[in-house]
Amino acid sequence: MIKSANLQDILQQLTPPFSGEIVFDCLTDSVFFIKDSRGRYLSVNQTLVQRCGLLDKSELLGKTPTEVLGRHLATGYEAQDKAVIATGQAITKKLELHHYPNRKVGWCLTNKFPFLDSSGAAVGLVGISQDLRLPNLSSDDYEHVAAAVRYAEKHIADAPTVDDMSAAASMSPYRLDKRLRRVFGLTAGQLMLKQRIDFAQRQLSDSNLPIATVALNSGYADQSAFTRQFRLTTGMSPSAFRRASNRRGQRRTY
Repeated sequence: MIKSANLQDILQQLTPPFSGEIVFDCLTDSVFFIKDSRGRYLSVNQTLVQRCGLLDKSELLGKTPTEVLGRHLATGYEAQDKAVIATGQAITKKLELHHYPNRKVGWCLTNKFPFLDSSGAAVGLVGISQDLRLPNLSSDDYEHVAAAVRYAEKHIADAPTVDDMSAAASMSPYRLDKRLRRVFGLTAGQLMLKQRIDFAQRQLSDSNLPIATVALNSGYADQSAFTRQFRLTTGMSPSAFRRASNRRGQRRTY
């Protein structure tokens, strides 16, 4: 949590130039932002500008994600912002899939922290979403966890547990989790979530299977649980993702 006397203090610190932006502009694998209590951008780095398909920060400042990205891409982000501001509770290392207007799609770990005034009320938030790093496949750690990763991929429909993965790798759940963090930067639970959502996306994009079938194939007992998790992770419903994928495929055809 970040404390400030009031929102005006934040605005004064950010009225151009906010020196911290110079540092965050150097991060090409991360998007940085500060928002007010209504979710409007007060400060952003250049990476976020570029991924939104814009040329200048002024095109983002004072706007909400919906005004920049459109409701189908921004609904999940704004729900997060409202929760952080309403509760004053931070979001840390949340694994999610980001879609941007420049067609960049990628997994990231998102962190959002509230700005608190002297009374403890949230008056804004600061956040950073870092692209998920590529796994180090040449490390000794990867050799130890490879069996667990392969097992999880092969048994996605069975919704394997961390205990199942650790048994496949012949190590304790604690040791498996520690090694997965070093190789992938993810916990065992996060890695399994990524595998299931990636698999679901491929089925939604490459087939006409009913969403209920995709849910079962991806290890979810029912469609509603799958839809809820898919939306939380990607910011889109399965049906909206399928429509967007079909539009992208049509554009590639011409």
